Amino acid sequence: MGSLSHSATRAAASLGLNMILKKVDKDEREPEMIKLIDLMEKYMDGVDLGVDYDNMRAMIADKDGALNQYVNRMLDELDPNVIKTTVLNFGLEAMLHGTKTIRKMREIHQCNIPWLILMDPTSACNLHCTGCWAAEYGNKLNLTYDEMSSVVKQGKELGVYFYMFTGGEPLVRKDDLIKLCEEHKECQFLAFTNGTLVDEAFCQELKRVGNLMLAISLEGSPEVNDLRRGDGVYGKVMHAMDLLKKNGLVFGTSICYTSKNCESVTSKEFVKLMVDKGCRYAMYFHYMPVGNDASLDLLPTPEQRVTTKNRIREIRKLTTGEGLFTMDFQNDGEFVGGCIAGGRNYFHINANGDAEPCVFIHYSGANIRTHTLLEILKQPLFMAYHDNQPFNENHLRPCPMLENPEILQQIVKETGAKSTDLQSPESAEHLCGKCKSYAEAWKPCADKLWAEAGHHQE
Repeated sequence: MGSLSHSATRAAASLGLNMILKKVDKDEREPEMIKLIDLMEKYMDGVDLGVDYDNMRAMIADKDGALNQYVNRMLDELDPNVIKTTVLNFGLEAMLHGTKTIRKMREIHQCNIPWLILMDPTSACNLHCTGCWAAEYGNKLNLTYDEMSSVVKQGKELGVYFYMFTGGEPLVRKDDLIKLCEEHKECQFLAFTNGTLVDEAFCQELKRVGNLMLAISLEGSPEVNDLRRGDGVYGKVMHAMDLLKKNGLVFGTSICYTSKNCESVTSKEFVKLMVDKGCRYAMYFHYMPVGNDASLDLLPTPEQRVTTKNRIREIRKLTTGEGLFTMDFQNDGEFVGGCIAGGRNYFHINANGDAEPCVFIHYSGANIRTHTLLEILKQPLFMAYHDNQPFNENHLRPCPMLENPEILQQIVKETGAKSTDLQSPESAEHLCGKCKSYAEAWKPCADKLWAEAGHHQE
């Protein structure tokens, strides 16, 4: 238990941020930033976050290091209200206070309690991208404002202070998203968006509330991007990034890497473009063959996956990285103990209210219109995740669908979960059957990497 109260820590962090924001001279910022790390360490006393505080202080003090330069660039370029709100909400509330609460709740309830919840405000979208899994739901489903707010209210009681929106195109509901930010001022929100609905008026609203970040979908080069998303979309995305950067807002990119684009979306030129445009992070998602008509040709080869994994880690290295914080949701299982779905770290609520263990696993046994969040987390499908995670001792093979396809079939069968696809329901056998060859090809490669890294393989 930390020796500092939550309210005292928030007040102290707020004062510390005010001090940092007043400093134009970078040399004067560093002592104040180190004080914030000291505060974090004191507040989390007795709670193991896996953070090396001494190393963090050393990296902040290293003027030539990537972390020092990354933080200073944000302080120079971002709106002060956005910086302060993001640090307090994402840093203090979600990462620190939320983590403390979540761990207690897991003990009390003996089930998974997520760190973040992903929900779809709508299935509607202003684009019609080739191969978009969200399009399976059709364009007529919506969560009401009250339903979304209820999810956040229930989530906060469990310690969840971070909420993501996908769809569909969540910015179709931009007014309701801003309203959620206003009502739940202490929470941090992030919307995955195609970027085409970002305009100056919306940027002003983002600045005002301060607690909504964006992740803009990008496929690589203009030609590749527009081939899938439609003519002119790449140009609209670049314009949206320029507007967001000009207004000092926090945003990044969301990138699905496939056998066709994995080299281009990790190239030095592409990373430099994102950094120059003002992106702060890039979320990389391995292509998943979800849907009855999904293409297996887009699955990366084992060699491509290894190269992509290594490159993404190189980009984000805190000492020598390239100015962009990268996340790789398939290969970073190594750092988070395997699969994070099923409420272990997150789960998904679609635009029909169905609670799904993962944004790529379209099966459900409960709906937010008939169940509370706690009931959802304790129902058979989610408890099967809780009881069977990790699905593999090798966390480079984390997924019960992609790398361990026999497991998802078994879970769906045993729990009676139903397909949530309203247009073309896909059986777990069909979905997992498409992954069998991929899983067999990746296994020897992943096992070799796991052993070379010094991990125990049972």
